Amino acid sequence: MKQQEPFTFTLDVLVYPIAFVILLWLIFAIEIRFGFSLNFLGIYPQKITGLVGVICSPFIHSGISHLWHNTIPLFVLSTALFYFYRPIAFKVLLYGILLSGFLTWCIGRPSYHIGASGLIYVLASFIFFKGVFAKHYRLIALSLLVAFLYGSMIWNTIPLEEGISWEGHLSGLIVGLVFALLFRKQIAKPKKYVWEEPDYNEEDDEFLKHFDENGNFIENIVEEELPENNLPEVTLPVTVSYTYKKNKEL
Repeated sequence: MKQQEPFTFTLDVLVYPIAFVILLWLIFAIEIRFGFSLNFLGIYPQKITGLVGVICSPFIHSGISHLWHNTIPLFVLSTALFYFYRPIAFKVLLYGILLSGFLTWCIGRPSYHIGASGLIYVLASFIFFKGVFAKHYRLIALSLLVAFLYGSMIWNTIPLEEGISWEGHLSGLIVGLVFALLFRKQIAKPKKYVWEEPDYNEEDDEFLKHFDENGNFIENIVEEELPENNLPEVTLPVTVSYTYKKNKEL
């Protein structure tokens, strides 16, 4: 049976990322419309009440600039996740939110940590490292693209700028790396050729039988002879020419 192509485009590749982004903007629009802030639902480290932010924080943003800067990478990376890693996409998203949020709660400063940037780091880290570990040429190409587009985000995992939750970024980076090591099932494997199989035997390879021990191609010409009694009859055309000579003595 022919192996099904692992990378196929279907509508859900775009539907889920778009729906997630719309949800973020809808929550922010409700905050603006009714004039209240949901920042208190963010992660507040080392407080029991702050654990609610493990679930809620990715959906809350401090302003339109904060939300906009998270929208594009979140859409791009989640789309890549659903296209290349569809069987485990929801696991990566759900567990990524929970584990990166909890790790932020453990190591974060005493302040409210909000925004989807932690999840973005989970996706970027997972896609990059998983492509390297999988050794599939398409996934490696995706890893290089992620490194090219978002490689500079690595600097936001250290405390360089005030007001940025580097703890959330670092937590997302670590969780994504762990996921790349743990999620091994249902991942596209690089294609193996016949000669790469452990039970490969050169003597049984029909292709190699066309070459000699020096690697020269052996051309076998088979001539077929028809029996004489079965030879087809061939009728050649006959041309008759007439010459007329007039007798002058008459």
